[in-house]
Amino acid sequence: MKSKLISPFARLVHLYWRFSRGLTLGVRAVVIDGEGRVLLVKHRYIPGWHLPGGGVEPGETLVEALTRELAEECGVEPLSPPALHGVFYHPAFSRRDHVALFVVRAFRRTESIPRNLEISDHGFFPLDSLPEDITVGTEARIAEVLSGTRPPERW
Repeated sequence: MKSKLISPFARLVHLYWRFSRGLTLGVRAVVIDGEGRVLLVKHRYIPGWHLPGGGVEPGETLVEALTRELAEECGVEPLSPPALHGVFYHPAFSRRDHVALFVVRAFRRTESIPRNLEISDHGFFPLDSLPEDITVGTEARIAEVLSGTRPPERW
């Protein structure tokens, strides 16, 4: 299911989503399994490996959005309330974007992962062997969680 090309349709949907809202709020998670590996995803519309997550929809809480996104993108279901690591201003694509980052250590894998137009690949990676094309922000957030460092205000 790996794809190196970004679908024009996926890019268009993402751009519409980004700019059709006055302020965007997203959620992401540092999901760490019992073997000390971290869950990362590859999107079809931007390069590199990222933490799983996505936008908060109208009527959703942050945790509801995170739970939905983890199920949709990776087939992961948190078993206990995720811990909030920080809330970040994330102006990479829009000056309107904010992201709440959670830590998930207790979870189960669901039996199936729905087909997803947004995610081209996902997997667990050892913390001492992260992919070369991991994004700078993703790597920084993982390091903060592992070290207990106070996060900055900007992604």
